[in-house]
Amino acid sequence: MKKIGLIAGAGELPVEFAKSALQKNRQLIIYGIKGITDRKIQSIAPTRWLYLGQAQKLIDTMKQDSISDVVMLGKIEHYHLLTSIHRFDRRAKEFFGKLIDRRAKSILEAVLKELEKEGFNPIDPSPYLSSLLAPEGLIGGNEPSKELLEDAYFGLKIAREIASLDIGQTVVVKDKIVIAVEGLEGTDRCIIRGGELAGEGTVVCKVARRNQDMRYDVPVVGEKTLKSMKKAKARLLAVEAEKTFLIEREKLKELSHKFNISIIGIRVD
Repeated sequence: MKKIGLIAGAGELPVEFAKSALQKNRQLIIYGIKGITDRKIQSIAPTRWLYLGQAQKLIDTMKQDSISDVVMLGKIEHYHLLTSIHRFDRRAKEFFGKLIDRRAKSILEAVLKELEKEGFNPIDPSPYLSSLLAPEGLIGGNEPSKELLEDAYFGLKIAREIASLDIGQTVVVKDKIVIAVEGLEGTDRCIIRGGELAGEGTVVCKVARRNQDMRYDVPVVGEKTLKSMKKAKARLLAVEAEKTFLIEREKLKELSHKFNISIIGIRVD
């Protein structure tokens, strides 16, 4: 059976994948990024630690480990890449120098092509994470009001356009007004900024890109998302059904009731 190499960023998603891969009896080696990847992942499978931007070392190490299939999961903040380029090795600097632009989609697609060129096979991780995909309908909290649902449908359409432009995956709306759009600051700061601008009762909408490549940058919602919403006094989290990963769904349900926040999955297409 082919050996999987997991290039792990921040958050719980790489941890969940690693657990699932081992449950399916797949050989797995993890490549963690110092200062970014959660160190608890090393208790699940053999882990090699590298600094962000050690591209040649990563490729050489994966070849030495006889890796065939590759998975990229977990958050690496866009600003980390843009502010750390001066510390990258020659291979990484050459890679960035060839990019047409430095949007997240452009970077990640180019990384996949680079891995393929080196003989690796980037695979879709969703079969290992299918239990985490958001279902359609109410996921947590109370049934949202008609007004909140109208905001959700409005916001999801706007979010899809923003995601297609590769600006971000999240928008905050209220009374059919776009309050905040996710940019370089990330989802949580966008949510809090929305609350600061519009006060309580906002709706947070998160979507995938059109024709989302499930091999990279699939939207993720977790405990931190709901805690940011609580701080912003938001009322509803609307996510794209079957295209958004929910981390620790039972915990999210518990928090949604505690924080009086509804969570709903909606098909966007």
